[in-house]
Amino acid sequence: MAMEYQPLLHKQTGSRTPTKKLFLAVCAVGIGGAFQYGYNLSIINAPTTHVQKFINETWYARYHYPLDEDLITLIWSVIASVFTIGGLLGTIIGGHAAVKLGRKQALLVNNVVAILAALFLGIAKPAGLFELLIVGRFLIGINAGVGMCVQPLYLGEVAPKKIRGLTSVGINIFLTLGILSGQIIGLREVLGGENSWSLLLSSCAIPALIQLVTLPWFPESPRYLLIEKKNEYQCQKALRSFYGSHHYQMEMEDIQKESHALNGEKQKKILELFFDRSVKWQLITIIVANVGQQLCGINAIYFYAQYVFQKCGIPTENIPYVTLGTGVSECMTALTCGLLIDRAGRRVLIIGGYALMALFCLVLTLTLTFQDSYAWVPYFSMAAVLTFILSFGLGPGGVTNTLTAELFTQSARTGAYMIGGSVNWMSFFVIGMVFPFIVNGLNQYCFLFFFVTCVLIAGFIYLVVPETKNKSFLDIKQDFHKLNYGHSSVPSQQEEDEGMGPL
Repeated sequence: MAMEYQPLLHKQTGSRTPTKKLFLAVCAVGIGGAFQYGYNLSIINAPTTHVQKFINETWYARYHYPLDEDLITLIWSVIASVFTIGGLLGTIIGGHAAVKLGRKQALLVNNVVAILAALFLGIAKPAGLFELLIVGRFLIGINAGVGMCVQPLYLGEVAPKKIRGLTSVGINIFLTLGILSGQIIGLREVLGGENSWSLLLSSCAIPALIQLVTLPWFPESPRYLLIEKKNEYQCQKALRSFYGSHHYQMEMEDIQKESHALNGEKQKKILELFFDRSVKWQLITIIVANVGQQLCGINAIYFYAQYVFQKCGIPTENIPYVTLGTGVSECMTALTCGLLIDRAGRRVLIIGGYALMALFCLVLTLTLTFQDSYAWVPYFSMAAVLTFILSFGLGPGGVTNTLTAELFTQSARTGAYMIGGSVNWMSFFVIGMVFPFIVNGLNQYCFLFFFVTCVLIAGFIYLVVPETKNKSFLDIKQDFHKLNYGHSSVPSQQEEDEGMGPL
């Protein structure tokens, strides 16, 4: 009787809601990860004019002649864009740190980089050295890269599969909260004024300090403890902490099953993943998804938002307050995505998001073309801008990180995040460099390029990516088996070990 009862107990307890400690852990991890990333993306926009004035004044004090306007713009562009170079480096560092130090310890050490960055950003103005702004932005970029690599690793590994989507979407929720917070703090009435912009840039120390205080109260990733550190006691202790002493068994069994399937397999390096046939289509998927996040047109939307708002008759000085509305909309959409992802599934949200974005690319092309023809057209443009942003948050913005967490088993997950993160940062940098030329050359017709991109990515997801909700990592791996090997039989152990050649 006892043996028959035990599986039933597991089934019942596995469906229970985890303790509030899991929710608090998500918050503690998010504040120093995605929130920090979104915050530093946002705050750099507010002090543009003030920083350019500071650069010119500093140059004049040194050399007794003013800088050419083009050189001021170039230096400012370097200050803003060096963040992405730091992010790319941080992604590589974060992947290695997550393996060597553990997910939790890597995040804690990462906050030291953020505090150092805040120091450089804060003393640049008093010291009269605009070069320190470049150093500070580079360091906070490293911090963001590490955080955006390690945070989803931790969250994807601590969450039960029933709510793994919601937990992973926590990344996007904190990212949009960071963007919104940066928009609010960057208002001229807060820290966006001429005399306070150095405080604005150095305020990135606050999320870092909050994480340093809160994260030590939570355990390391249970999957990391058992599969990589072979510490079953600490794994059970961590699971009890998250799920309660009577409701952790099903997750423990799932982790043990994955550990036995991997059979002591070591962490795969980036190059090994590229030559591992067993993850061929999973790797292609995350590369396409991460490129799509940057090439779908979201950057063009933000670029045109100010122009559209002006055409609707909103005074220039009031546009920052209207922009707050887009930030609030993003936060609400990220939360909605979190509530829907474990019900509707990943495929529906990401395919639907890209499809809606493609539709509104066409709408924007038409409305921007006839912007001056009728008085009501700018309002359609504004509606299209807001709806595009909502579609992005509901689909690609919320689901991409979840897919990366779910498509790989433990031995490949860290390397996959390093690859996906690197592709995302490189795409971010490239679109930042190329986008002005695209806009200048195509004007509003640039949205036709983004229309094609959205359609192609939606088609790819529809044809290649299976639904992953409520599935274990081993089940998802089996779903990709036919695509990776081209036949339905289970691959031999030698095929699994060797990966059957390059991609």
